[in-house]
Amino acid sequence: MKLVVCAYHNVGYRCIEELLRQGAEISLIFTHEDSPTEQIWFSSVRELAEANRIPYLTSSINEPENIEKVRKIAPDFLLSFYYRNMIKPELLELPARGALNLHGSWLPKYRGRVPVNWAVINGETETGATLHYMVAKPDAGDIVDQEKVAIAFTDTAHDVFGKVNEAAVTVLRRAWPRLVDGSADRIPMDLAAGSYFGGRKPEDGRIDWTKSSVQIYNLIRGVTHPYPGAFTELNSMKLLIWSAWPVAGSGQPGQVVSLKPLCIGTGDGLLELRRVQFEGGQEQEATGCSLSESNRFA
Repeated sequence: MKLVVCAYHNVGYRCIEELLRQGAEISLIFTHEDSPTEQIWFSSVRELAEANRIPYLTSSINEPENIEKVRKIAPDFLLSFYYRNMIKPELLELPARGALNLHGSWLPKYRGRVPVNWAVINGETETGATLHYMVAKPDAGDIVDQEKVAIAFTDTAHDVFGKVNEAAVTVLRRAWPRLVDGSADRIPMDLAAGSYFGGRKPEDGRIDWTKSSVQIYNLIRGVTHPYPGAFTELNSMKLLIWSAWPVAGSGQPGQVVSLKPLCIGTGDGLLELRRVQFEGGQEQEATGCSLSESNRFA
């Protein structure tokens, strides 16, 4: 049983660990070089491969020479765990027993990029991890196994990612023996019952104060540390908001309503700011900012 694995991030690291625990033979790992512009808060698949003397490459699996490498290996399975590149259809046809992906949502909901962040931003109360067969269309192939996780109202995206990480390992632990012996389920995915979301850029963290305090709170906790953060502007200065809480009350959107606590008006309710950071400055308690009730955020 020969495997080629494409993996990155904590899900990739933990799923490879689980495969090794179950005695799987990994012929080659494709992973990524860490980006110098990204905060690297997760475990290194490259270091795991080195520690276990597994050959690995950080060039894209889709490069012609790498496609030929996979063809020569003739793997039984091609597995993808949080690999960031779409894998070409011709590669999906090479493994004798299938190509599978571990996705960080309860498919078919939240197909596409950064599913954990989107689930938190949209105020979902649950998500999950799904192991499914890969087809040309992203996150659309038959489902093998799934595990749900709860999203608490106080959870950040980082908190939820930790839960999804554990759910992913649980799914693989259950599913791998069944994939090996040929008894794994193949449940067709009903795409009409789901949703698709694209990737996010730092600029997508801009706060729209006409939205409700709960919606803005969900955005903040969906992109707070270790992600780029939600932000607003005050007197042409960028202000990152790392922590906040929705409270009852009313005020004009973006208007400072009180200073201690620092509460801002929204389209519905007030938002109490707790941890903030002016661009180029240090993160601080929001009540330490020099503001007045005449200030308005843009």
